[in-house]
Amino acid sequence: MAGSVRSAASRENSVRLLSDGRLRHIAFIMDGNGRWAERRGMPRRFGHSYGAAAFKKVVRYCGDIGITCVTVYAFSTENWQRPEAEVSSIMKLLVEYLGECERTADRDRLKVRFIGDLSRFEPDVRDRFTALEKRTADHERELNIAINYGGRDEIVHAVNRLISEGRTSVTEEDISGALYTAGLPDPDLIVRTAGEYRTSNFLMWQSAYSELYFTDTLWPDMTDRDVDLAVEEFYRRKRRFGRV
Repeated sequence: MAGSVRSAASRENSVRLLSDGRLRHIAFIMDGNGRWAERRGMPRRFGHSYGAAAFKKVVRYCGDIGITCVTVYAFSTENWQRPEAEVSSIMKLLVEYLGECERTADRDRLKVRFIGDLSRFEPDVRDRFTALEKRTADHERELNIAINYGGRDEIVHAVNRLISEGRTSVTEEDISGALYTAGLPDPDLIVRTAGEYRTSNFLMWQSAYSELYFTDTLWPDMTDRDVDLAVEEFYRRKRRFGRV
């Protein structure tokens, strides 16, 4: 009971803090699934399964406390180098979640967007990505799933797109508008789990002024309270954006 009381009070505090609108967009580097499984004597693929469950809970909780835009780093361009069985299990989870979104996105009012180089996926899966994005385009809460995503790759893609349009000179606004995340606010806060202190090629352009928060918690263990701690830390910081 005491734990429930603390959780409710923490949630109320996070909602109060968020009411000023400074934290609109939170992004998660979901790290530690494999290590979580290995510490329990399980194959790594089980960690990804438990990590998927944590992802759903965290996204739901962010919406509950008033964060309107969530981005998750689900699969990087470098992750293809992992063992084939592990990659296959991650892809299976992705397709399963896609099916779940197709069933529940209207109910949850989630505007789902897939960011990354989607050309690596089968045509039928890409068609489902596109259909879900179109169907949910008018929903209030935004969920961006970064798959086959790399920050450097994204910038190269944006520059090549601008070159193909005949640009010989570009502005920051031009590049922002050619990124996979065009139209989204830059992340105010990026959270990385599992005790790693780097951003690993994630949202490199967009994170120029993001606050970074690192936690030792492995992603499958991520709870509402862990989100609250990140939110509370964000509000303790002074964001000057180059000013005094």
